[in-house]
Amino acid sequence: MDAAGDPLLEARGLRRSFGRREVLKGLDLAVGAGEVVGLLGPNGAGKTTAFRILMGFLAADAGEVRFLGEVIGRLPVHERARRGLGYLPQNPSVLAGLSVAGNVLVVLEERGFKDAKARVEEALERAGLAQLGKQTAGTLSGGERRRLEIARLLALGPRVALLDEPFAGVDPLAAEDLRGRISGMRAEGVAVLLTDHNVPETMRVCDRIHILVDGAVACSGTPEAIRGDPEARRLYLGTSAS
Repeated sequence: MDAAGDPLLEARGLRRSFGRREVLKGLDLAVGAGEVVGLLGPNGAGKTTAFRILMGFLAADAGEVRFLGEVIGRLPVHERARRGLGYLPQNPSVLAGLSVAGNVLVVLEERGFKDAKARVEEALERAGLAQLGKQTAGTLSGGERRRLEIARLLALGPRVALLDEPFAGVDPLAAEDLRGRISGMRAEGVAVLLTDHNVPETMRVCDRIHILVDGAVACSGTPEAIRGDPEARRLYLGTSAS
C-alpha cells in the first residue's frame, strides 16, 4: 500500500473470454508499496491472461485495472511503462549481441531518459553486474541474464513490477540470488506481483499468495497460511509448498 494505505496496482472484477471459454471470472487482486504478492495456479488457470491485461497487451471484457489510483484500461503499454508499471517477461529478452551495459542503455534511450548513462551504472550496481558492463550479453550465464533483465527493469524506476516466471530456467544458486533482488525491490518500496511454477521459491519471497483456479481466486493468505490450507493443497499445491 502507499502512504495512504491504497494499493499501487489493483484489479477489480476482471473478466475475459476466448470464444465460449471464460478464462477470467471476476478476478480481484491488489498489491501495495513494499509488498511482494504471488499469483499461483495450474496451467490454464488464467495467470498469463491476467498479466497481459494488467500490462495492457490484452483488453478485459469487464472489470477495471487501477494503477496509482487511476483507471488505466485505455492506456497503451508504453504509457503504462512510462508511468512506472514495469514488466519482466517470461521469455528471454536479452540482446545477445550488445554489451551488458548496452542492453540497459538501449531501453532507456528508447524511453528518452536524459540521465541514461547514470541510470545504467546504478542499475548494474543494484543487480550485481557492475563488473560485467563491457561484457557481451550473449556470454552470460542463465542467472546473469536474468539479473540483466532485472537491471533493465530497475533502470526504468518502476513503482510496480510484474514478474512473469522469474525463476524459470535458473539454477538454485541463481534463484537464491534472484530472491535477494526481489527482496531488495520490496525494501525500496516497489510493489511486486509475480507468477511462477516454482512454488517453493515463490513461497519464500512473497508476503501474500493468491491461488488462481479456473479463472478466479480460490485461496488467499500468507505463505504460512496457504501451506497449511487443505483446500490450497487439494486444488494446486499438493506437497510442493514444503
